Amino acid sequence: MEKNMKRSKEKKSKKKIWLWILGSLVAIFLIFIGTAYYAIQKTMNKINTPLIESADNGGIEQKTVTKKEPFSVLLLGVDERKDDSGRSDTMIVVTVNPEKQTMKMLSIPRDTRTEIIGHDSVDKINHAYAFGGVPMAVDTVEHFLDIPIDYYVFINMDGFLQIIDTIGGVTIENDMDLTYNSYHFPKGDVTLTGDEALIFSRIRYEDPRGDFGRQIRQRQIIEAVMKKASSTSSILKATDMLEVVGDNVRMNFTMKDLIQLQSIYKKMDRNIDQLSFEEGDGTKINHIWYYIPNDAELQKIQAELKEHLK
Repeated sequence: MEKNMKRSKEKKSKKKIWLWILGSLVAIFLIFIGTAYYAIQKTMNKINTPLIESADNGGIEQKTVTKKEPFSVLLLGVDERKDDSGRSDTMIVVTVNPEKQTMKMLSIPRDTRTEIIGHDSVDKINHAYAFGGVPMAVDTVEHFLDIPIDYYVFINMDGFLQIIDTIGGVTIENDMDLTYNSYHFPKGDVTLTGDEALIFSRIRYEDPRGDFGRQIRQRQIIEAVMKKASSTSSILKATDMLEVVGDNVRMNFTMKDLIQLQSIYKKMDRNIDQLSFEEGDGTKINHIWYYIPNDAELQKIQAELKEHLK
């Protein structure tokens, strides 16, 4: 029982982190819209990468966020490193129903064993990005959940934290004395550079709370970034901040979509239904560990998401 409660807290914490990340991205664009319009347009041209779908009539169909039509979003948090395409360590599907003013968030375990669409293989779901980038990740998640994915948000977490250096570092209240190799983070107020924040957000085994403790620290960093990014001193660095976002974020939301999304999200803060896989099992196949979803639970989640998307 205690283990399940801890597991549930970890999943809720991860989803809250993604809400903070999405909120910070929207905030950065909207805070600076009056002072750096040209820079925003330049950044949007860089990060906006549509997932084109062929319409039945042979034309091109691109969905637009409205206040009535439900839509879905795949959130991909990727740890990209030199000479490595990276793995999508975080995969969260969000469905939004503007008319009902409700939102559902489902965290997909990254080790989930499923068919990788377009790769002719059965593997861990987070390998889809490594094999075929965002398009293959989207196709695989669509097949796994049996729902359409309308939008995606891709974030290279390592690069995204460079924004901390741009705003002159962030200060957080560390609740535990932690040491990792040559890095020491004493208990109390700690000011972090981008590199230090990256190490601080990755510490897991040195924290007795494990992944739950790591999620707490990640949320602290995102909250600190949001707070400082909206300060008067940071507004003067709008162009530099947008440059970091442009280098590390990809999405198929347009500027108009983001503005509409913000107005919709304001009404949904208290109506977020968090879904998760609870009944699956972990097993080794050919010496590789996989998460195997429970069929009945998977079908139940699929049906719930389909109903929410109409």
